Amino acid sequence: MELNSERELVNTREKLRQLELVYNETLREPCEDSELRDAELESMMRIIIQFKKEISRFEIRQTVRR
Repeated sequence: MELNSERELVNTREKLRQLELVYNETLREPCEDSELRDAELESMMRIIIQFKKEISRFEIRQTVRR
């Protein structure tokens, strides 16, 4: 995915913020099934990294255009 506007940037930053909160809460919660929790955390981390890359790419493109 590629961010194409400031609005998409703002929305992606908010999604990232919320996902990082959920990720950190999941880390702190006690867990009965550690394999399931590890899979959830891994999946969330992949999305967090993807959001960060999208944000970085957008910011770099904006800097280059100026």
